[in-house]
Amino acid sequence: MKIQILQLIDGAKKATGLTVIIDVFRAMTVEAHVINNGASDLIPIGSIDDAYKYRNEHPGTILIGERGGKKCPGFDFGNSPSAVKDYDFTGKTVVHTTSAGTQGVANAKGADEIIGGSLVTAKAIAKYIKEKNPEVVSLVCMGLAGEKETTEDTLCAEYIKYILENGSEAGFDMEAGIKKCAETDGAKFFDKNRQEVFPEEDFHMSVDADRFDFVLKIEEGSDGFMHTRRA
Repeated sequence: MKIQILQLIDGAKKATGLTVIIDVFRAMTVEAHVINNGASDLIPIGSIDDAYKYRNEHPGTILIGERGGKKCPGFDFGNSPSAVKDYDFTGKTVVHTTSAGTQGVANAKGADEIIGGSLVTAKAIAKYIKEKNPEVVSLVCMGLAGEKETTEDTLCAEYIKYILENGSEAGFDMEAGIKKCAETDGAKFFDKNRQEVFPEEDFHMSVDADRFDFVLKIEEGSDGFMHTRRA
C-alpha cells in the first residue's frame, strides 16, 4: 500500500486511489456531526449559487456553509460543529459548501473513492482503509481555503498514516499535536474578538480524536451531485 500525503487544491487534483479529503477546521468535522444527528442526505457543493439553486428546487433543504469562516447569507448554519451538534437532522436534506473541504471533493477527479477526513473519524478511516487494502491511498490536507497548509489537517493525515503503518495509534503523540494546533492555526478559536465566527468550542470539538466510529463516504449520485453517507 502506497500512502501519500498531499496538500491543498493542487493535491486534490493529483489524488489517486482511495482518497481522504481532510478538513479538520471545520468542514469534515461538521459533516460527521450532521450525519451522526440523522441527516437523510448530505450534499457537499462547491458553489454558493448552486446551494441556493438546490434549495429553490427542493424546498426544506437545510443550507450549511461559510466563506472566510463566516456563515453564508441566507444559510441556516455556518460551518460550525458547535452550532449543529444539538440539532436533529433526522429526515432532512442538507447542502454544505465551504472554502476548503467541499472544494477538495469537487477537485478530486482522479480518485477511485472519496472519504471525508477529520480527527473525529480518523481511527475509523484507518480501519476502513485497512479493510479495503487499496494499492494507493491519498491523504489530502485541504488547509486554509485550499491555499495554505495548516497544522491540524497535516496532523490528521500523519495520524491516519501512522495507524496504517504501525497497526494502532499507540505511540502517536496526539497531545503534542493538538497543542501545536492551538498555538498556530487554531489560535483564532481562542481570540475573544473572533468568537462569533470561530467559537472556542469548535476547536475542542474538532480535535476530539476518534469520537465517531463511522466513515464519511462521498459518492456521485444519479442526480450528478456528490452525496455523503455513513459507511
